[in-house]
This record gives sequence, C-alpha cells and structure tokens, in this order.
Amino acid sequence: MLEDDRVQAVKQLLFEHVKSPSLRHIKDPYVLIKLAQQIVNKLDRGNSMWTKWSGLRDQLAQSAVPCWIPVSDLRDHLNRMEGPRLTLSDVEQRLRAFEEERYSEFPRDEFQTGCLAIYEAEKAEGTELPAIVGVLRAHIESEEARLEQEHRDRYAKLKEEQRLAAEQRLLSGADCKWTPWAGTKDLYCRVGGRLFRLAPRDDKFLDLFRVEEIDSSEGHLLGRYMKRGDATKAVERIAYQPETHR
Repeated sequence: MLEDDRVQAVKQLLFEHVKSPSLRHIKDPYVLIKLAQQIVNKLDRGNSMWTKWSGLRDQLAQSAVPCWIPVSDLRDHLNRMEGPRLTLSDVEQRLRAFEEERYSEFPRDEFQTGCLAIYEAEKAEGTELPAIVGVLRAHIESEEARLEQEHRDRYAKLKEEQRLAAEQRLLSGADCKWTPWAGTKDLYCRVGGRLFRLAPRDDKFLDLFRVEEIDSSEGHLLGRYMKRGDATKAVERIAYQPETHR
C-alpha cells in the first residue's frame, strides 16, 4: 500500500469513528481498541498472507462474521466480486481468522435462529447480500440491547429481593450482617441478639451505636470509626461482653 493510500485509509477510519453522535461512544476504550485493530488490519492488507482477499472482500466478510449467513452463499457472492475464485474453505477459514482476532465479533448461538429466518426472508425478497448483512447487524444490535436490558432487569430484581430478605431478617430479630434501612443512610446489624446502628457523619467518619429498636435516633455511642470494617471488628469484639451502659 502506497504512503498516500495508507494515510487515506487511516483518515477514512478516523472520520467514520468521529461521526458518531455519542461522545461516550467515541471515548469508549473498547471501541478505541477495535478502531486500532481496524487501522492495523487496513494497513497490513498490502502484505497480507490472505492473497485472494481484496479490501472489499475482506470488509464484507468481516461484517458478516456475527450474522450466521450460510458460508456457501457468502462464498458465491464474494466470487462475484473482483478477485481470484474462493473455495468454501477459503471463506470458512477467513471468517475463523476474523473471529480469532482480539476484540473481534463472533456469531452468538442465541441469535442463530433469528438471523437465519431474517436471512431467508430477505433472500426470498431478492435483497442483495451486503444489504442483508446490514439488516442482520441491525437485528443483532437490537437483540444485544434487549438481552443487556433483560440482564439489568434481572440483576435489579435480584438486588431488590436480596434487600427485602435482608430487611426481613433484620426485623425478625435474627442475627444479621450490616443491612441498609430504607429512608436513612444508617446501617444495622445484630450480633448475639444485640442490635447495632452505624451512622455516617458529615466528616465521613462513622458512629457506632448500641440501640434497642430499628429507626431509633437514640442509642449508646460505642465508638467512632473511619471504615465500616473497623466498626465490624468492634462489634465482633463487644457483642458478647457485659453491657455496662444499661
């Protein structure tokens, strides 16, 4: 690749990257690593060991990696593009090479059925393969967003269930670890049947109280600590000692 061509290739990739309307996307470390890989791949094509693969062939094949397009159909389309004839093995191994690159995309099993259904429907309509790749990539992006949202929802539900279970354990009178209490910044724990409250201060220290009831502003101050772990150690030490303040 000539020097002017190399500069032009890098400029094109950079311009495509900064076109994103999302500043967060532009600064995303994962996206930047992927961009760096694309630049390296673009510059290396002039000395690539894949001698049958032109830039356009490579571009289409790489875009098709996660799409579950039948390899024979992809091969047939690539062979209609400029370049030496490709065999099925040529295409299979090129796709595998793309998958094995660091931070590369790969076909996810959970998307296979949906992608194949879309592919067959678009093929029956006569849609050209590069356009089908675009449709499939949009579908995959949508599915990934859906799965990510479902994961966040499940995690939020699990955390809420854990919070409610912790509150119920605290209310039941059973011994429990530090438990947040709704509407306050305080934490409560019970050790040896004794209830303790940990209250944050404006100076970021923590006051440890021995209390009789939850959500009580009263109590006997036992100590002041910089970290929760220090307060926990204090509770473990004094929980079974005789109480002299009562």
